[in-house]
Amino acid sequence: MSETNIKDVVKEKYGQAALRATSGGSSCCGGTANSGCADPITSNLYEALQTEGIPEEAMLASLGCGNPTALAKLNPGETVLDLGSGGGIDVLLSGKRVGPTGKAYGLDMTDEMLALANENKTKAGAKNVEFLRGEIEHIPLPDNSVDVVISNCVINLSPDKGQVLREAFRVLKPGGRFAVSDVVTRGEIAPEIRQNVLLWIGCVAGALDENEYRSKLTAAGFEQVDVEPTRIYRAADAREFLSSTGIEADVIAPQVDGKFMSAFVRAVKPILPVKDSCCGPTCCSSATK
Repeated sequence: MSETNIKDVVKEKYGQAALRATSGGSSCCGGTANSGCADPITSNLYEALQTEGIPEEAMLASLGCGNPTALAKLNPGETVLDLGSGGGIDVLLSGKRVGPTGKAYGLDMTDEMLALANENKTKAGAKNVEFLRGEIEHIPLPDNSVDVVISNCVINLSPDKGQVLREAFRVLKPGGRFAVSDVVTRGEIAPEIRQNVLLWIGCVAGALDENEYRSKLTAAGFEQVDVEPTRIYRAADAREFLSSTGIEADVIAPQVDGKFMSAFVRAVKPILPVKDSCCGPTCCSSATK
């Protein structure tokens, strides 16, 4: 499946999920299940107290696999960027955490999700929130401009995850933090799962192996890389996310038992050393004599 095809299918499915949320229906990861589904990946991620004041439509459009705003340390006055912000729940929660002197950006490529997110922003009265249109492989923000990059089960949807991580590194300030929830894998995964488009959109097929995730973050320039599992999916969970794909769930589910997990992925952009202020080789050599 080509990169263009993946993006087109992601855009279509997430556009449908936004429309369902707008009409009061709930969504599962990738929008492949019916309204009211009990998707093992996306269910029960937010506590009621945390989401007080967040519009219901933002909750209904939540397609994540974790709660990065609860796990990431966000400080008043910081600038936060959410990659693949969807209906805006994590951006609105981040805006509350960084306060009026901070800023929370959301980036999404789906027009329907952006429209929903802006409606939710208005309903929430969020003044320090802004939603941007674009792809997470090409972030429309300048270098060294944000303190924290978060994301909730979106990087696994990208066909070029290395480029996403390089872009996240670019826009982070030195010392900035990468703190995302994502689905990762552990061990070999059957080809029929990796190649199934519905499972790709369902946040499973495109997931990186946990060690490959670490390697790609390090290659992008990050330090202090950590992958912490938050939910490990068992065979019963696998049957739920396999059932709507045409794959024989009872046959495949035992093969993926314990191999898929939601994880909190952390890393830090290093603080660059101060450059030597010496005027040139002559004065440098003389200064050391």
